[in-house]
Order: sequence, then C-alpha cells, then structure tokens
Amino acid sequence: MPYLTAPADARRTAGGEQLGFGVPGYAHPLLAPAEWAELVRPGTPLHWAVLNIADGPGTRPDPHCLEAAGRLRNARERALHGEAPDDSVRACGGRLLGHLDLAYGGRPFDELIADARAFIDWYRVGGFYLARCPAERAELPAVRRLTGTLHALLAESDSADDGGRLVLGHGVHPYPGYAEAADQLVTFQGPWTDYRWSQVAEWTADYPPERFAHFVHGVPRTHLVEAMRIARWQGAGTIFFTDRDGRSGQTDPFAALPRYWDEIVSRIGPGISE
Repeated sequence: MPYLTAPADARRTAGGEQLGFGVPGYAHPLLAPAEWAELVRPGTPLHWAVLNIADGPGTRPDPHCLEAAGRLRNARERALHGEAPDDSVRACGGRLLGHLDLAYGGRPFDELIADARAFIDWYRVGGFYLARCPAERAELPAVRRLTGTLHALLAESDSADDGGRLVLGHGVHPYPGYAEAADQLVTFQGPWTDYRWSQVAEWTADYPPERFAHFVHGVPRTHLVEAMRIARWQGAGTIFFTDRDGRSGQTDPFAALPRYWDEIVSRIGPGISE
C-alpha cells in the first residue's frame, strides 16, 4: 500500500491522534438545514466549515446564512468558554470560514479583498477558505500577499479569535513554501479510488497534522476505517469523507452529509476546534 511507505521516521499520526472535520462547503442553509444543524450538535468534532453563498459572499446579507453563521459562532463560544469544558459531551468548537475563489490565481487582488471584507462585515467569519488556490512556486508571492492582508483584516475584526484561520484549498501537494503562507493546506481532494493509493510528499513530515486536510468522496462505508487510517498515516488532522460521488444529480459530493455521518462522528469522538 503506497500510503504506508511514505518517507518519515514514523508517521506523526500513527498513534491515533484526534481527527476532526473540515466542511468544504455545504449547500445553502435553506436547502441543507440538516447539514448545518449537525455542525452545532454537541460533541461534533468540527474544526471549521465554509460558508459559500454564490462563489463568495453574494451581493447582500442572506438571512438564512446569517442565522446559520450565528448558530455556529454561538456553539464555538460555548465550546471555548463554557462552564464545563472538560465534559465528554460538549458543543462543537468549529470556526466559520468565508469562501474565496482564487481561480488558480486568475482573480484580481482587490476583488478578493472586497469579498473578504463583506464576509467579515456581514457574517463575522473567523477565517477564510481559499478555494482553487495555486500550487506552483511562481504563484507563491501573490498568495503570500493575499494571506498577509487577510490575516491583517481578521486581526482588526472582533469575530476572529487567535487571529483567525486561513486554509488553502490546493487539493494537491503544493510547492513546500505554501506551508508558511497559511494555517492549513488541503493536500488531497478527490475520489477514493485515487486516495487509497496516494502517497504523501516528504516535506509534509516537517509539520504537525493540524497543518493538513484531506477531502475524499466516493468512500464506501466498508472502507471508512481504511480511509481514516490513511489520513493518520499521511499526517492529516482535518478530514471530510463521504460516500457521495456527485453522480446522482448532485454535482458537488461535499454539499450534503455522508450517509454514514453518525458512524464517522462516533469513530472520531467528541472534540473541540484547535
């Protein structure tokens, strides 16, 4: 199995450290109320969830998204500052991230910053998910400029604790310098048929699991344990696995809950955002 032969003295998550969920983008809360409700269920090990109205914040505040955002913020406050933070059944502590589409470097800087400001002003997001982020060395300076500005905007807002969180949605292993440009990198996004034979880049062994995320669709229930084992061996601390594959009229397999959601939640166990 290639994923077991990835170079490193010992894979850093081989001991079974805590995994958590990153949700790359559920459907609109009006169309996916069950999905958004699950994010604030006590005990859900949520790291973050992405809010995407119309490939960004939209043109005006959406009341349904405002409500969903408020519930997630309140759940995080309860998790971080509750009276019994060590309770085994606790509220989730996930951040809400705004969706910024970089179009692999094709969108103007000013346009992205305008979208970011709208997300902060309207939905008080605690960070950003930079979808379709470039992965090549040549694009790194532009991405660094963007992430530096986003961190400054988040630091100025009252909605982002600890300076907020930035996640780069490469979907592949990027040039190693990107690891210093954001808080977390998505180094795999794709089907189970590719993931089960995937290999991790050697340079990722220099970083802890919370720096990497894997999103895998089409994972059969019978291979769920194997998929979680791969994530741990490859050093990913944040995951989203689903049995949906986008073929049954659903173009985005990550827009809805996997059919085995309760099982995967129970396997990971209750937790709180880092």
